[in-house]
Amino acid sequence: MTCVQECREEIVPENSCKNGVCTLTRRKVQTVGPAYFNYYRIAHQNEQSVWLNSNQETEEEIEEDVSDDIDDLAYLKSLDPKECKDQDHYRVLGLGNKRYKASENDIRLAYRKKVLRHHPDKRKARGEKVDQDNDYFVCISKAYDILGVSSKRRSYDSVDPEVDDGVPTANEYTKKNFYQVFGAFFEMNSRWSERQPVPKLGGPDAKIQEVEKFYSFWYNFQSWRDFSYLDEEEKDSGMDREQRKWIDKQNKAMRVKRKKEEMVRIRSLVDLAYSMDPRVAAFKQEELDRKAAAKKAKQDAVRAARAEQERVEREAVEKVRQEKEEKEREEKTRLEAEKKQKEALKKAMKKERKIMRDFLKEKDYFVEDLNEKIPHLTGMDKLCEMLSLIQLQELNNNMKEHGREAFLDALSECERKLDEERRTVVEAARLGRGVSLGTNEIAPANEKLEITSNWTPEHLQLLIKAVNMFPAGTVDRWECVANFLNSHASGAGIIRTPKEVLDKAKTLQKSDHSRSALREQVNSLAFDKFQNNQKREIKVVADGGASERFDTPAAQAGRNPAPWTNDEQQLLEQALKKFPNGTEERWDRIAEAVPTRSKKDCMKRYKELVEMVRAKQTAKQSTENSTGK
Repeated sequence: MTCVQECREEIVPENSCKNGVCTLTRRKVQTVGPAYFNYYRIAHQNEQSVWLNSNQETEEEIEEDVSDDIDDLAYLKSLDPKECKDQDHYRVLGLGNKRYKASENDIRLAYRKKVLRHHPDKRKARGEKVDQDNDYFVCISKAYDILGVSSKRRSYDSVDPEVDDGVPTANEYTKKNFYQVFGAFFEMNSRWSERQPVPKLGGPDAKIQEVEKFYSFWYNFQSWRDFSYLDEEEKDSGMDREQRKWIDKQNKAMRVKRKKEEMVRIRSLVDLAYSMDPRVAAFKQEELDRKAAAKKAKQDAVRAARAEQERVEREAVEKVRQEKEEKEREEKTRLEAEKKQKEALKKAMKKERKIMRDFLKEKDYFVEDLNEKIPHLTGMDKLCEMLSLIQLQELNNNMKEHGREAFLDALSECERKLDEERRTVVEAARLGRGVSLGTNEIAPANEKLEITSNWTPEHLQLLIKAVNMFPAGTVDRWECVANFLNSHASGAGIIRTPKEVLDKAKTLQKSDHSRSALREQVNSLAFDKFQNNQKREIKVVADGGASERFDTPAAQAGRNPAPWTNDEQQLLEQALKKFPNGTEERWDRIAEAVPTRSKKDCMKRYKELVEMVRAKQTAKQSTENSTGK
């Protein structure tokens, strides 16, 4: 039966037996209780005998080991008994190699050896001369007094002179031999740790968890060093209580200071190791690579999503474009059909008019007297303008059947309609009401018809002027025309809307002869009113001397010193949009669009507006910069 560690093998019978014979088997048994103590006594019998014998060494066995004591003897004789505090206690007892790793038994045996070897009585017996006042045996006793007491030994170990309290130098050698250099320093300082066991630095194959655990331990390192051995004065040396209290206070202050310096040194050591650790650099690079890969994947995902969104948008735009093209094709087809229909109608009208003119020319316009020729020619033109295609066809057929009589009846009917329209329009203008052309009925003042209520000849003149002033293509053209009418019309409380102005302009722009007559009538009334308001007496100057100018310098320079009104500002802005840079005679045209201002006034106002815009932009930019700061 063989014993391994704390287990032993026993031979026991199995549970199953056959024919009254049980089979034996071998198994390991964990020893506990009385059986364990019996097992331990038998297993460690040889070691115990060695330990007992070590305590009974004889002087002859100790004196046989003199080779290690030769150097120690020279060191011991060099010691000053009065300076025992500064000596190396471990070396004095011959434990310089073990030092803090020496056990209490090692210290006790080492002291016994030194006593048997260097006690004054022993040396006197060997015939050596001993100085009782300055004998080095006092240093051996002092060393055992320090190392033999746990608290005193701990105090001495915290300031062990063999310990390097420095930090490695950051150079190429340290970088190349990182694990050897820093491993030795961390091993040396691990003896001060309150928490045990202390993790090792490890090697290049250590995992990131092990490295992080190691540096976390040392960044939170707790040292038990108290530096009490370095106290300059002993507390018990005080003469009275106050002096002992003061000595204790000074000693504690110095211990706290040394403790702080020690923690700073440990932190510097850990920081230097962390900055030079190749594993940390590798882990950081791996983390950067991982983050870069994740960022790239995210960017790729965003790019793919953007590409998909752009594809969907392109498809939507393409679909809208196709629908628009389809509608444009349909609209184009419809317009072409309408155009063909209009062209056909126009050709038919032209044909019927030509037939009528040729027929009348052939019949010499049914003239019986030379005074009828001009009225008949004028009437023929009126009929061509006023009659529709069906009416022209009917008239041509009637003239072929009835001749002069049908032609004269048509002329009479045309003149009658024109007279009725003239009277209706003039009456409506006089009463300030609208009229529905074609019905010759005067509408109420608040009812909207083709010619809207209270369109006076003056308003019609202003409308024609505004339409010419703001041609097609002007931005917000009909709003500009309406603003112009509202600004220059003389009627109180009359506000024209853009839609109302547009309807009226369409009515005036129709090309039939009846509307031309209407325009002539309105224009004549407006001209009569203008003559009545603008009549002056023409004075003849007898003396033909040089004339004098009494205008102001601003007027002589072509400038209007009055401030710009809102209407003038709107007209200027619309003219600037209508006539961009590069337009020939741009400022002349802009001045024509603003009747109350000259070319120089417009140019000066434009410069002022530019300066105002720049000043606002500069102020806004400075405000944003100050807010950002």
